[in-house]
Amino acid sequence: MDSLPDAVVQYILSTINNAKDVASCNCVSKKWKDSMPYVKSLYFPRGVFDHLKNGQTSDCIVMQMVSSTFQLEDLVVYCPFTGSGLASWLSVVGPSLKNLELRMDNFVDQDTTQDTPSKLECIQAARNLESLRLWGVLMVDAPKWDAFQKLQNLEIVGAKFEDSALAEALRATPNLTRLVLLRCEGLRTVWIKLNRLQHCKLDFDCAGSCSLTLTAPNIEYLEVQGCSLIRVRETNCLKNLSLANNDGRVYMVDFGKLPALESLSIRGVQWCWDAINKLLQLASEVKHLYMKVEFTGDFEALLPFPEIDFVDFFKSHPKLKTFDIHGAMFAALCQKNSLKNVDSSFRIPCLEEVAITVRSPLNAEQKMNTLESLVKFGKNLKKLKIKILGMKSGHSSADDFFEEICMLRYMNPRLISIE
Repeated sequence: MDSLPDAVVQYILSTINNAKDVASCNCVSKKWKDSMPYVKSLYFPRGVFDHLKNGQTSDCIVMQMVSSTFQLEDLVVYCPFTGSGLASWLSVVGPSLKNLELRMDNFVDQDTTQDTPSKLECIQAARNLESLRLWGVLMVDAPKWDAFQKLQNLEIVGAKFEDSALAEALRATPNLTRLVLLRCEGLRTVWIKLNRLQHCKLDFDCAGSCSLTLTAPNIEYLEVQGCSLIRVRETNCLKNLSLANNDGRVYMVDFGKLPALESLSIRGVQWCWDAINKLLQLASEVKHLYMKVEFTGDFEALLPFPEIDFVDFFKSHPKLKTFDIHGAMFAALCQKNSLKNVDSSFRIPCLEEVAITVRSPLNAEQKMNTLESLVKFGKNLKKLKIKILGMKSGHSSADDFFEEICMLRYMNPRLISIE
């Protein structure tokens, strides 16, 4: 590297971000040491300071390294640190930071005195942030933030919230285009209003009793887990929608029109049928549909899906290309009256791939009729996958049903596969 121009050496070294590597480079030569202040990114792994000696602290070492940089843009700290340490670093590099990622680990950080700023409040010093990622956050009280006008991406993973604290934090980030909240506890009523938001992923661990009201007229991608009531009224731009509640029930969904929706996924143990039916009606332009809901029913009673007319369903979703359905939805499409009088001109025009999970040999004749109808009317069908590993029955009808499925596959070997 001695034969390279100084500018090239400086450019190469400026791309190093691991703190341990940066410190090692400082020891190579004066030429290398003079280039290290130009690093744009510093990353401190979780265990980088596990064996400190002579009274050294992670706060002091991080401070020494960040203060030796010139216009640091990215700072990632996974190692333990204190609120006062964070405040000292950000007082030096806060104005130049664009991306900040911190492992907070402050679930029990309630013993901070009034004289010591909390870790959340310290972040205010990085007022020009464009991206903020936080891990392990306790937000019982609203952080005292001024507005982060440039912040576009906010991700919080593993957090305990109070409803009002989250609402106040989001008011300080009015220009977000991407919001991710994962493994969040303590929330009951969530109100989010972000006019520029395009991508939103929410995962609430609230025993399934959380309600969400989202106002985001430019939203394109929305994924929600753990809510029982979901209201999103302005949805003209929404292309991808995924709703799930693995621990509770979904009672109500209130969406505006979904003219741009291309992908819809609904999952959970129990959904109110009105919620499912409303989504299916709104998603008339959907191209990719995934359904894994086991039961309906408004209250404690778990009920099967009502009958769904096979022909009406596919006529109502003419652009459907991929369709992945599990037990209950498949059973609903296999009712006796659904395929009695099918117009000879009926076609499923765009359907290319279907995956069906069969869990029971009950109504085997109707189920076989439905499988055969998918092959018969899906003129552009390229792949039909039948998953039957979860089918549990000691009755001989299970063997007979399996033989019929195998025969259907034998007749259509390039089209049908069995798992």
